[in-house]
Amino acid sequence: MDKITVCALYKFVDIKNLNEFKKNILTILKKNKIYGTILIAKEGINGTVSGNNLDILNLIDFLKSDVRFCDLEYKLSFTDKNPFYRTKVKLKKEIVTLGVKINKSHYNATYINPENWNEFITNDDVILIDTRNKYETSIGSFINSIDPKTESFRDFPNFVKNNLNLEKTKKIAMFCTGGIRCEKSTAYLKSKGFKNVYHLKGGILNYLKKIEKKDSLFRGDCFVFDNRVSVDHNLRRGNYDQCHACRIPITEKDKKHTHYVEGVSCPNCYNKTTPEKKRKFKERQKQIKIAKKLGINHIGQN
Repeated sequence: MDKITVCALYKFVDIKNLNEFKKNILTILKKNKIYGTILIAKEGINGTVSGNNLDILNLIDFLKSDVRFCDLEYKLSFTDKNPFYRTKVKLKKEIVTLGVKINKSHYNATYINPENWNEFITNDDVILIDTRNKYETSIGSFINSIDPKTESFRDFPNFVKNNLNLEKTKKIAMFCTGGIRCEKSTAYLKSKGFKNVYHLKGGILNYLKKIEKKDSLFRGDCFVFDNRVSVDHNLRRGNYDQCHACRIPITEKDKKHTHYVEGVSCPNCYNKTTPEKKRKFKERQKQIKIAKKLGINHIGQN
């Protein structure tokens, strides 16, 4: 039976008392023995954490008791092993980095609930865009979606500039893992004059939770930002591991490749890293194994 609850959460809201808020969040996380990372910025909060189900609910209750977070967006999934090693709260410039300042008046794109998503995206007049990065889209996405093939979310504005030479009245539907990147991507399109912009409420995780597999238009696994690497349609740990050199999802077949060395390289990154980098990765992996034998967590594991 799964004992660990994983919670992905976010909320765009003005936060002025950043240092005090960070201290309070860290206190509640440690008090409830919750692991993972929460990012805080003037624009809001974003994070994925894990712990005992009751402790996670304590965190949610704590946040929602603050009027600023009464409608906090969060998704729960479950696993048998804690997918995080440490507890971190970080202050950032953005809770999801697009690198472009957006007027708050543009954060008003139309949500499409998972129950209505299939019907909406199969309309001929809807353009469907996956706002995630290519290492995420490579293992799963919605049928007939456009893959921007971005290395990072910062590349999304360039994708729009170079590829969306459309009439600004076209219907554009976008999706991401949990919804937060779509909040910004839709706001960005609206700031550029696009009129009909929509996104999947709660992201892929919310869709997988609410839509039965037999009715699903999502194919493959959904990449997640923890040690599970991916989840399947039942929100259980998926079929992928991760190269801890380049962070790309890898299969069991990849791990049998001559270019795969645990913690050092995989077929994707072997020719992209220098011998010096490989030497450092090899030493890091050695220290991780020593730490594991001693029953402690090495900083390089995360």
